[in-house]
Amino acid sequence: MLLAIDVGNTAIKLGVFDGPELRASWRWATDPSKLTDEYAVQLGWHLDHAELSPEVISRAIFCSVVPQLTVTFRQLCQEYLGSEPLRVSADLELGVRLRVDNPQEVGADRIANAAAAQGLYQLPAIIVDFGTATNFDVVSRDGDFLGGCFAPGIESAVDGLLARAALLRRFDLVAPAKTIGTNTVMCLQAGTIFGYTALVEGLVRRIEDELGERALVIGTGGLVETIASQTKAIQVVDQNLTLQGLRLLSELNPGVVGRAQASDARA
Repeated sequence: MLLAIDVGNTAIKLGVFDGPELRASWRWATDPSKLTDEYAVQLGWHLDHAELSPEVISRAIFCSVVPQLTVTFRQLCQEYLGSEPLRVSADLELGVRLRVDNPQEVGADRIANAAAAQGLYQLPAIIVDFGTATNFDVVSRDGDFLGGCFAPGIESAVDGLLARAALLRRFDLVAPAKTIGTNTVMCLQAGTIFGYTALVEGLVRRIEDELGERALVIGTGGLVETIASQTKAIQVVDQNLTLQGLRLLSELNPGVVGRAQASDARA
């Protein structure tokens, strides 16, 4: 079985695959201060709860945008699973061509999402990933990763606003009954939820204008349902898109792990 790990700034998503079947998945809060041993205990508990054991995991792959945890999860796989994990980078066989100025600066999670879009969905595709940032990534009809654009994530934007506005308080991220709020909470909810809905619709329209054709819009990430419920611009919601991309990348690179281990040891 394959353990796929997506280490993000806000959340860590893990999944165990038996071939193409996702047998179990979990979402953890990101905590760079946690030690390898602590994450290993957490993983062991979840595996046991899913009636799986570490011994059934023969391979591991991960993407990480948190350098400190890149080391942590590599050590976890090495020491507790006995597996040298495959780390996603632009140097692997990706299934998509990175048609950007500097392929090395493309985030590993974006690469995994693009691989999943290319392998599982019709193209062209626009991937909207609602995380710490709201990422828009574009895969062309020919399977080229063309780049994209970033906006502050919903929670990141709210946190920034509340940190600077002394009289505003935290609120639930749910859509109010109408756009014109009649109290402070309704105003905050309307501006946030409907504002991000309009952001998605506007950027999708601009991207499609540049592509010269309509694209399948795939939504993923922790808050995707909050926005997808408000717009028809997001046609597919796939909460496991990044994990599926990791699975496909593992299949495309079956013999890379040993070489990666030797290279990292020399470094």
